[in-house]
Amino acid sequence: MSAADERRQAVLRAIVADYIASQEPVGSKSLVERHNMQVSSATIRNDMAVLEQQGYISQTHASSGRIPTEAGYRAFVDALHDVKPLSAAERRAILEFLEDGVDLEDVLRRSVRLLSQLTNQAAVVQLPTLTVSRVKHCEVVELTPTRLLLVLITDAGRVDQRNVDLAEPIGDDGVRGLRDLLNEALVGKQMREASAALTRVSTNTPPHLADAAARAAEVLITTLVDATPDRLIIAGSSNLLVPSGGLQDVIDALEQQVVVLKLLAGAQELERVSVRIGRENEDEELSSASIVTTAYGAGDAALGGLGVVGPTHMDYPGTMQKVATVARYISRILRGE
Repeated sequence: MSAADERRQAVLRAIVADYIASQEPVGSKSLVERHNMQVSSATIRNDMAVLEQQGYISQTHASSGRIPTEAGYRAFVDALHDVKPLSAAERRAILEFLEDGVDLEDVLRRSVRLLSQLTNQAAVVQLPTLTVSRVKHCEVVELTPTRLLLVLITDAGRVDQRNVDLAEPIGDDGVRGLRDLLNEALVGKQMREASAALTRVSTNTPPHLADAAARAAEVLITTLVDATPDRLIIAGSSNLLVPSGGLQDVIDALEQQVVVLKLLAGAQELERVSVRIGRENEDEELSSASIVTTAYGAGDAALGGLGVVGPTHMDYPGTMQKVATVARYISRILRGE
């Protein structure tokens, strides 16, 4: 790469950084003064003219400075090799806040709330899908003599609760027996396998528990296995409200969970942060936004996606680092570290 090309890259980085900070067009004089370019304003103007011809920046008015285009943001992001790490105090504060969660869903709710506050954008997270999780335990609790509470816990830390109404009481011994039967059928199995095992539960059950087992199995199959959609938690949508109203379509898209789920479905690789800028997003509603996503999981398996949605002039280095850090800490909590 020639010295002129390297300088133009530095000029582009400076324009993007200054525009992100101010949302004001950036001129050659301010670049020379602020970034110690060690060349004349005329040289910087020539470089800006080349960058404009290449489609990386644009001029909004004849007398104004330049602003980055989507191609300029993409070049800026692709050139980010060393993202500044968070400080030890910031990392400790994030981990302590997440560790106070009482269960996985609480941890994920805290995660998006924290990310939206740290980035001043909207944050989204996908709860682990039951289809890729394995059953860790099924607890059975007697609420009344003829109503039981089933608590299904997966290895991803997800907890789902459902009630079962019985035809007649089964007593404490029956509750314990039903718990043992369900756990024998479910523990260690993925949801598809568990569904098949549940259909056989009532056939291997003592007569006095047959009806209760059949009812419990039906609730687990229909409610927790066959009809469990992906679920999202969203925080900070109001951060996208701007006077121009330019991000209203993005806010509307966030309310359509299918659009966001499609986005997060691509986040399947741990420790890899992806950035989609403007029209790189397939959905028209998100064409004015940038989206930073990654995956969280346990072991080597990705269990869900996590991301931040904001304007194209977002702070890319800071947002990428914060998304990666929060996802890493969710994974640590899932592993019990």
